[in-house]
Amino acid sequence: MKALDDFGKYVLLMYRTIAVPERWSVFFKQTSKEITKLGVDSLWIVIFISVFIGAVLTIQVSLNINSPLIPAYTIGYITRETILLEFSSSIMCLILAGKVGSNIASEIGSMRITEQIDALEIMGVNAPNYLIMPKIAALMLFIPVLVIFSMFFGIGGGFLTCYVTEVLSVSLYEFGIRFWYSSFYIGYSIIKAVIFAFIIASVASYFGYNVRGGALNVGKASTNSVVMSSVLILLFDLLLTNLMLA
Repeated sequence: MKALDDFGKYVLLMYRTIAVPERWSVFFKQTSKEITKLGVDSLWIVIFISVFIGAVLTIQVSLNINSPLIPAYTIGYITRETILLEFSSSIMCLILAGKVGSNIASEIGSMRITEQIDALEIMGVNAPNYLIMPKIAALMLFIPVLVIFSMFFGIGGGFLTCYVTEVLSVSLYEFGIRFWYSSFYIGYSIIKAVIFAFIIASVASYFGYNVRGGALNVGKASTNSVVMSSVLILLFDLLLTNLMLA
């Protein structure tokens, strides 16, 4: 079975990847570069999307629960719960799978078809550990920052909507986002996002590392990495939600 064969190759690649670096100074230098490239450069899109999602959520919730039987502050409460529990971890990582995952797969795939990876292996370098480990470490280290920014600006987008429009008064929205607040949800979202970050970086690296052929195959590997990462994120989202919240 091709799926079983791919899984075996993935496990073997991760076995070579997750090893003690031969030179820690090189590892830290590479990781800092990857944090900037994969994490910091993704900050703007996370902020932009979070603001608009928070605003849209607030408007949609206000339209759908417009009833005298439901307290108005519920709008702020539902917006907060949706952003904290699902958007800032799962949906944001699906977006990052497209941006970051395709970038990783294309970069490593290009190195494979130009024989740069072969040259590293000829020199006795553990190529997966040298190329892939810094990317995995960087994304897993920086993803909590992206999650916190997403939460802050998502809730802020709802606040801005209430301030600019007449959907809900600001005071009621503030009461709603404070109502029945559980700090566990922030930790839950961060834990999920760290696991999703590993999936994004490792799966994209696998598809890039195993590219064969020319430039066209690099594009296919990039597409396949985004699709597979998205499927695995949704699967693990279901499993983690069942384990941690049920």
